[in-house]
Amino acid sequence: MAKEKENKNIHEITIKIEGSEWEGAKDRAFKEANKKAKIDGFRPGKAPKDIFIKKYGEDNLLLDAADALLQVAYAKMLEENKDLEIVAQPEVHLKSLSKEAVEFTFILTTKPDVILGKYKKLGVKKEEVTVSKEEIDKAVEETRTRYAESVLKDGKVENGDTVVIDFEGFKDGIPFDGGKGENYSLTIGSNTFIPGFEEQLIGMSKDEEREIQVTFPEEYHSEDLKGQPATFKVKVHEIKTTVIPELNKDFFEDLGMEGIDSEESLRKQLEENIKAHKEHHAEDHFIDSLLDEAIKNMKVEIPDAMIEEEVSRMIKQYDENLRMQGITLEQFYQFTNSDEAALRDQMKEEATKRVSSRLLLEAIMKEEKIELSKEDVEKEADDLSKKYNMKKEDFLNAFGGLDMVEYDMKMRKAIEILRGNN
Repeated sequence: MAKEKENKNIHEITIKIEGSEWEGAKDRAFKEANKKAKIDGFRPGKAPKDIFIKKYGEDNLLLDAADALLQVAYAKMLEENKDLEIVAQPEVHLKSLSKEAVEFTFILTTKPDVILGKYKKLGVKKEEVTVSKEEIDKAVEETRTRYAESVLKDGKVENGDTVVIDFEGFKDGIPFDGGKGENYSLTIGSNTFIPGFEEQLIGMSKDEEREIQVTFPEEYHSEDLKGQPATFKVKVHEIKTTVIPELNKDFFEDLGMEGIDSEESLRKQLEENIKAHKEHHAEDHFIDSLLDEAIKNMKVEIPDAMIEEEVSRMIKQYDENLRMQGITLEQFYQFTNSDEAALRDQMKEEATKRVSSRLLLEAIMKEEKIELSKEDVEKEADDLSKKYNMKKEDFLNAFGGLDMVEYDMKMRKAIEILRGNN
């Protein structure tokens, strides 16, 4: 039995299970519970049903039977409502429970109607891409820096050098915990030590020893040391400096880029790389702008459940990305002093845009009558499985099947139509 609520995209559907199916579920629930029952005079699983109910009651048996039939009810609900395009995980409630029957209520959210507005000749201009001399200069220096070498030097410590030192800290002439290190590598100017420490190493030579006077910051983590003066005894073992290579024959050989054997050819290649990157960014921005404009012209009432479903997908993806970095979502909440509610709220705007874009492109697919042959979809699946170096069956299982491949192809064609008409 289906009943529409005030919002036409929200449907309330009741599934009732009774008769032999309900009696069978109750019998199975009794047999399972009876195996664990402790009733004087009976071995586990051997107590008669009336004796069991007299001791434990029947309510829990009915609940267990209902739980066992939830998936059955869900499957029936889907079978009886094939015509509904469900767009969010249904809510389920236990409506009624008795010896005679069980009733479940499912709250379904279906795809909203979309009135497609103007999506052609929107007047959106694609950004014109240029590459400046300054950008190329910066890319050249970054390329040289990537091939920089750290070499030993005989001179004095300068800012930017890396030194290998022994150090020991004293407060009022007494060593303090955590203030000692041996063969410690420190880059001058990295500001990883107490303020004033690194600066006082400048000018030292290899094997030189020096006493350095510092004051711990007021916000230092140790109560005994915060805001206190201290002395560090330091010895320099090694001084290393970073040498950035010249743009010469050796550098281009080390670079190993085909066809790059001079500064001129390097600059030309870097210019092409920068331009390609900026073109890609400009194209993405152009498509986003077209979607934004077309969405403004579209009329649709997006159900809240659709947005929440998208937020849940985004959080799942965010969790997976964090785990790849060795961080759990719980740790992220601790680090940022937030929680899931705050993250969901933060993601809601982007989720709304994603759902709106999807509905828009689906409407364009329908309006433009985009269709694909089975052969084209199969070929796309073959190509993608080869691209990701996966067996086709494994790829389809991960991607969501041929239907999802077809849907993705249609969405891309809808974007091509949107772009081509603007």
